[in-house]
Amino acid sequence: MSNLKMKEAALVYLDRSGGLQKFINDCKYYNDSRQSYAVYRFNILINPSDIVELDAELGNHILHHPVKAAEVFQSVCFIAVKTLSLIGQLQTETQINIVLKLTHLPSLPSYSLNFCEFRLDYTSQRFYMMQGIVIAMTTVTKYTQGARFLCSDEACPLSKGFQYIRVHAPGATESATVRNDFLCNLCSSSLQEDRKFRVLGDKQIVEIITAKALHAFQGYSNTQPFRFQSLTIFLRDELVNKMSIGNEYKIIGIPTCVKTLQTSVCIEANSITFCNPKVPSGITDNFRCLLSLTSSSCWKFTAILANIFASHILPPGTYNFLKLCLLMSLVQTRDSNKELEDCLDILIITSDTLLVDRLLNYSINLVPRGIRHPVSTEIFPTLFRNNYGTGAVSIQAGSALLAKGGICFIGDLASYKKDKLEQLQSVMESRSITVYIPGKKFGDDTNQQTTFPIQCSFWSFIDMDSSSRKNMQKTNTLIGQMDCSLIPANLVEVFGLLINCNESSPCHPFLPTVQHTLKKAIDPEGLLYLASKQFTTEDFEKLLAFAKNLNVEFSLEAERMVHGYYLASRRIRTDSICGSKLSASALKYLISLSEAHARLNLRNKVLKEDVLIAVLLFETSLTLKYGATVFCVAPNAVFPFELYNEEYLEQRDIYLTQCQQQLLQFIATYGPGTAVFASDE
Repeated sequence: MSNLKMKEAALVYLDRSGGLQKFINDCKYYNDSRQSYAVYRFNILINPSDIVELDAELGNHILHHPVKAAEVFQSVCFIAVKTLSLIGQLQTETQINIVLKLTHLPSLPSYSLNFCEFRLDYTSQRFYMMQGIVIAMTTVTKYTQGARFLCSDEACPLSKGFQYIRVHAPGATESATVRNDFLCNLCSSSLQEDRKFRVLGDKQIVEIITAKALHAFQGYSNTQPFRFQSLTIFLRDELVNKMSIGNEYKIIGIPTCVKTLQTSVCIEANSITFCNPKVPSGITDNFRCLLSLTSSSCWKFTAILANIFASHILPPGTYNFLKLCLLMSLVQTRDSNKELEDCLDILIITSDTLLVDRLLNYSINLVPRGIRHPVSTEIFPTLFRNNYGTGAVSIQAGSALLAKGGICFIGDLASYKKDKLEQLQSVMESRSITVYIPGKKFGDDTNQQTTFPIQCSFWSFIDMDSSSRKNMQKTNTLIGQMDCSLIPANLVEVFGLLINCNESSPCHPFLPTVQHTLKKAIDPEGLLYLASKQFTTEDFEKLLAFAKNLNVEFSLEAERMVHGYYLASRRIRTDSICGSKLSASALKYLISLSEAHARLNLRNKVLKEDVLIAVLLFETSLTLKYGATVFCVAPNAVFPFELYNEEYLEQRDIYLTQCQQQLLQFIATYGPGTAVFASDE
């Protein structure tokens, strides 16, 4: 009686939800084909909330005994087919394969599968919800959805018809569905497969990790140890190719396999949903107050941000140029599914690699997808043979794909071999990488290739004091040009910003850094400056999370200024032999820098003041790469004074206003055809 009641409830639910009409339409497709199938597969969409409200027992069956629940719907659908004469070729109930597709699961802890913790109920054949980032996936292969078997004894009545139907069950291997040792229940003779009735489907294997596991790739230091493991997801049929490496998804599925020695868990996926991160509502009160106090200037707020940023790594006022560039690169990252087109790649030339390494490592921890590339792994995707015996090739993500929408910190460029540097240059130029899959090597007849977009910014540095560099010094550099002979010139050019961090220069006083290092050695956890107490790391995380989600647009005068500078700069850096030294990507970097400064100011509109900062940063980088030109920018143009108080901020504003007039004059002189006007005109 209980089973009959659940069948009635299932029929009522199908009728109310529109599932019955969809089932009838699917049956029409099979019936019109006039072809006999061993298995007829149907997907039924299930809303657990609605079905529990209709019939609690059926809802409990679906959530906790999905295989038995599918049998209930199978019986209902078979009766519907026979009653309404929907499929003339259908003979037995076992030929109907019902797949229940859940829209969601109850938001209760018992339905969540946390693979950072060990649990004893991984093998329970019920639905769980898990969330993770794709780190590897295989190529698509075939599996057996269903097969027809016949008794080998021709005298047996079961040597005909569709009495023996094998259907893939969640977690079942290929050998569980199709093999040669099945026996007839009637005469105990061996069963033989009727191969012309075998139904094949698509299969793909994906590996995911929890977002918390990214701490292991961020140089994350915490006194509390944590463990994590990857989770293997089996995608079948309509779910194949629905996931991309580097994206984060919510998955509803059934745990199917546990290897206790390797702590490996397999999940038969039921449904997939892309994870859209929550957009932060605002910034902290301290930053809101600071923004209000500096509202009279378009430059003061970002200057103070750079001055106080990472104050427990560096003393305030040091490396301001670099810290401003890092902040601008961080606000150009993305958390959502929107493609990251405005990357800001940074290459730093320094003699203090330890300090720069600490600063960059601290910075990447402020965004969800900040990845520190481990030296022992690969930056870009690589191929491995799949461990599950499917014959498929597994593509491992690499650091760049894991950093999707964020930052990939690859360390010292000089530590990489020539072939890796050439690959890095090629990827940064095209913003994509193609993985070639040789068929012969992996047991396939044909070669394949897959292209992945690279949507992250790259950070790196060069050690000025390395022994190999000292032996390769160039003497014929131009005025203002840095010697980067240790790294191929074409690779240096693809980095949008080249920054010189030399602590012996006036911009980077040496003594405060030494004092800071000594104090931190004595008291590692101590807050040495007032800024560290007023503006914490969490405050900066919220600020960056809010700023990078701002939608910005250019004002007309800002757009004219950025295009005017690009045309003028391209003109003066062009010669008859080498052509222009400014690539087409230079304009993209200028636009990205301008947008970044506007976002860092928490504005939705890019102003000419933002373009000025972008031009000064970019021109400083160009000078280091190619030498100075008629538009001569001082190395400390963005921070000409040490920011001690309000008076120095005012002096900086006056200086930047003068720079803006010089920029307008430069555009008017060397950028013919551009319509740049002074504000009073």
